[in-house]
Amino acid sequence: MIIVVTGASGPAGQAAVRRFTGQGHTVIGVDRSGDHGMTVEQPDQVAGRGERAGDRPVKHDHRQVDLLDFDAVKDLAESIGAEHGRVDGVVHLVGGWRGSKTFAETRLEDWDLLHDLLIRTLQHVTLAFEPLLKASERGRFAIVSAKAAERPTQGGAVYGTAKAASEAWTLAFADALEGTASTANILVVKALVHDGMRAASPEKRFPGFTDVDDLATAIDGLWDTDANGTRLDLTHE
Repeated sequence: MIIVVTGASGPAGQAAVRRFTGQGHTVIGVDRSGDHGMTVEQPDQVAGRGERAGDRPVKHDHRQVDLLDFDAVKDLAESIGAEHGRVDGVVHLVGGWRGSKTFAETRLEDWDLLHDLLIRTLQHVTLAFEPLLKASERGRFAIVSAKAAERPTQGGAVYGTAKAASEAWTLAFADALEGTASTANILVVKALVHDGMRAASPEKRFPGFTDVDDLATAIDGLWDTDANGTRLDLTHE
């Protein structure tokens, strides 16, 4: 498959890249720096849906793109379309968090930042890649949302609102894909955790957090279902 991972330099993005390159798929990692700072495992090191990738070649392509530049995102989609003719998956993992102790201390500058990170990049990516996903025989689009979108705290007003807006946009995108072989879905977490966090705070238990490798497995599982416009809860209390 041809898989695009946006936000590929973050821990969740790296886990997704490892998952799909490990199965021998062509992965195009996208972020602003173009330098993901990671080593991709060989294809026979990661099993996928009951099979080992064997000696299939790994292709992990780094693309340096500012997802807030709509023209640049459209150019990215055009170049991938010219090379591959389709995209079988877009995993949008651009994230961020801002908050305050109380509602009164909310900074609207934080809203501006989260609007760009969580909403505007999503809008640009979905609008640019819709034709390529529709051209796939089994295209999948996914974002990661948070429980905060369902029940935001007073200090998490800007974050919860941005996540809720990103969910609404994704559900609208799912409606646009209805009747095609492609889907768009939302994976919901309390928060994400990775080995670096555990090493930095060995005394913490991170209750209810979702490991980034488990997230990657859940994303992979979207190709095993035709569900469209759903919210898959990955929290574990």
